[in-house]
Amino acid sequence: MKISDPHLHLFDLVKGEYQWLKPEYPPFWSDKSKINRDFSEQDLIVFEQFELSSFVHIEAGFNNEHPSQEVEWLEKNVTKPFKSIATANLLLEPEKFKSQISELKLYSSVIGVRHILDENAVAILNSANCLGNLSYLESQNLIFELQANLSDILIVNSITKSLSSLPLGNIKIVINHAGFPPSDPNHNEDEWANWLAGIKRLSAFSNVSIKCSGWEMSNRNYTLAAMELKIKSVINVFGIERVMMASNFPLCTFSKSYAEYWQDIVLVLNNLNIPQAHQQKLLHDNAVAFYFK
Repeated sequence: MKISDPHLHLFDLVKGEYQWLKPEYPPFWSDKSKINRDFSEQDLIVFEQFELSSFVHIEAGFNNEHPSQEVEWLEKNVTKPFKSIATANLLLEPEKFKSQISELKLYSSVIGVRHILDENAVAILNSANCLGNLSYLESQNLIFELQANLSDILIVNSITKSLSSLPLGNIKIVINHAGFPPSDPNHNEDEWANWLAGIKRLSAFSNVSIKCSGWEMSNRNYTLAAMELKIKSVINVFGIERVMMASNFPLCTFSKSYAEYWQDIVLVLNNLNIPQAHQQKLLHDNAVAFYFK
């Protein structure tokens, strides 16, 4: 079975900055040292029944002031087919933002950008420059990777307002980490209801897709049953065609190896009685169609 992993990170601690990996900077995870090392494509090992045919590299804080440096490093060091999502700052003045995007587009692997919204989502989305910069991404046919907690009603309101205000209304948006569903739906019923309502609101925009990954971000000891419920909910809302399975490597290794992660994803898809043809879409075909064509 083929896999195209649409969300992973590689590190070179000598050449990149990666402030977030250093102990004195947030996030202050007690186990952060586990991933504070180099990771290359040689670490992307899967079990023999799988083939990792391609992947999408998501910016990892290599140099946030000069995003092209990370892309240049990737294109010099990666041999497997891949695409790049570079970092970008939606708060920049329009001319500086356009200049940065023009520089990124000189690299053949660049397919889009990410500005991590997280807890600052409302302020960023309502800032003076954000909408214009998103519109420029739209005009350049670049993807925007949306990372925010969709259990937060105010954040979802800001996202839907921004999407409704874009001139063309067809910018390709992909939600990262399934919009951070609560780690335990049974003990967070209100948060679960808000998350489900949030992804339903965003699914109404045909240009929005979603990636399922990042379970370890909220619970290092997440269960297959919890992952199964979240994936089932995402598929029920977005349908097979707009959902992609992803890893968030190397952060997924907080909980299990890369190979074990993909084995568990397939186990979950089998438990959900998803046909093989649809599994191949979720594991490979949708990501290839979204990022590589």
